[in-house]
Amino acid sequence: MTARPKLAVWKFASCDGCQLTLLNCEDELVPLAGEIEIAYFPEATRAVVEGPYDVSLVEGSITTPADLERIHQVRAVSRRLITIGACATSGGIQALRNFADVAEFRSVVYAHPEYLETLDRSTPVAAHVTVDFELRGCPVDRHQLLELLSAELAGRRPRIPTYSVCVECKRRGAVCVMVAGGAPCLGPVTQAGCGALCPAYSRGCYGCFGPQDTPNTRSEADRLRALGRDEVEVLRMFRTFNAAAEPFRQESRRHEAARQHPGQEVAP
Repeated sequence: MTARPKLAVWKFASCDGCQLTLLNCEDELVPLAGEIEIAYFPEATRAVVEGPYDVSLVEGSITTPADLERIHQVRAVSRRLITIGACATSGGIQALRNFADVAEFRSVVYAHPEYLETLDRSTPVAAHVTVDFELRGCPVDRHQLLELLSAELAGRRPRIPTYSVCVECKRRGAVCVMVAGGAPCLGPVTQAGCGALCPAYSRGCYGCFGPQDTPNTRSEADRLRALGRDEVEVLRMFRTFNAAAEPFRQESRRHEAARQHPGQEVAP
């Protein structure tokens, strides 16, 4: 009898939302459990099966020296390593530290900052080890997650779109909140995956799934400015769940420079 492939799920700096998305796939997990062996998943079970693992799902960013050491250990025991969620793929909301003085934060927040061991930056897993696939989202979409697992079992590449949220708006017949209502929306530069959830309820996209494959962030920012948003507001829109994703990082830095030194551009 052929052994079932082993699945491991690992947590780094994160809120656990992406792991909970997997657990919320209750109906789908029952038949899936017959195809794979959940070998390591502390969020779901205490049982631990020794590696190596056929597939490792990694949630969370690298924020401490211990994280940095452990991610190399995870890579070493994983045939396929897949990052899930904004934290693992771009550094997450905690990557806002990348734009500030971490030492100052520690001194203000903690009574004994000397007890803490942390890195100055929150970085995606791919900055440190080879990643075989990245699944975006804050949190990831359950349908995309199931497609990913099915693709891994079948030995094919997952069918995950890389186009913008605007395509999803068109497909569900949602009126463009930016054109019709003048609402700030990052949909044109954000990767699809949520089904245009916020625009479908007359709210602008917040960029949960990070940059789409060809994001024109400068044009997007110009449109936001035309809608009456100032440099600070535009900067903040690009510094949320995927603040350290390179296209969003560069655009926010441009507006930071414009706010501090009007008329001056900043190098990426």
